[in-house]
Amino acid sequence: MLVSPSLLSADFGNLNKDLEMINASKADMLHLDVMDGVFVPNISFGFPVMKYVQKACNKPLDVHLMIVEPQKFVNEVKDCGAEIMNVHYEVCPHLNRVVQQIKNAGMKAGVTLNPATPVCMLQDIVADVDLVLLMSVNPGFGGQKFIGNTLNKVEELRELITKRNSKALIEVDGGVNLETGKLLKEAGADMLVAGNFVFKSEDPLMRIKELSEL
Repeated sequence: MLVSPSLLSADFGNLNKDLEMINASKADMLHLDVMDGVFVPNISFGFPVMKYVQKACNKPLDVHLMIVEPQKFVNEVKDCGAEIMNVHYEVCPHLNRVVQQIKNAGMKAGVTLNPATPVCMLQDIVADVDLVLLMSVNPGFGGQKFIGNTLNKVEELRELITKRNSKALIEVDGGVNLETGKLLKEAGADMLVAGNFVFKSEDPLMRIKELSEL
């Protein structure tokens, strides 16, 4: 299982320590949640922090934009070293155009669905994206309870990916731990985002290792 720990749960008073832990871990990527207080009811961090993370982290950056009009910031995200730029279906009326912008900038393109957005909305774009992120909590805050219907959505998305001959990976974010992670793997997920489960534990390195071995 691929693992992308969420920086949102890190200790921003001692960010170097947590980034050194990530560098030494079995994490495949580092997940960066950028929030604007408009699309989601919270504000996280912006490009100055992302630039710092780029310099200090040796893992690929998985940037998840929980913001309106993400197409305005494609170049800035690229300049912060992102390997994946992930945008929400719900804020992109011209989603195909945004996906192509991301790819033309040299990044992998991801699309995110909120818990109440059905998988079928991706049937005409899934073959063009590199990753689909399913939110298993309502976006905006860490530490929320896993929404059980996500398992059905993962199975449905796996069927759609196969039907459309897509190479997209399935990523899941929210309420991930060893129990939900195991269920998500069985349903067809490829990558797990974990925040509090990793950063708030006594042994984050072990938590990442355990998730990677699911």
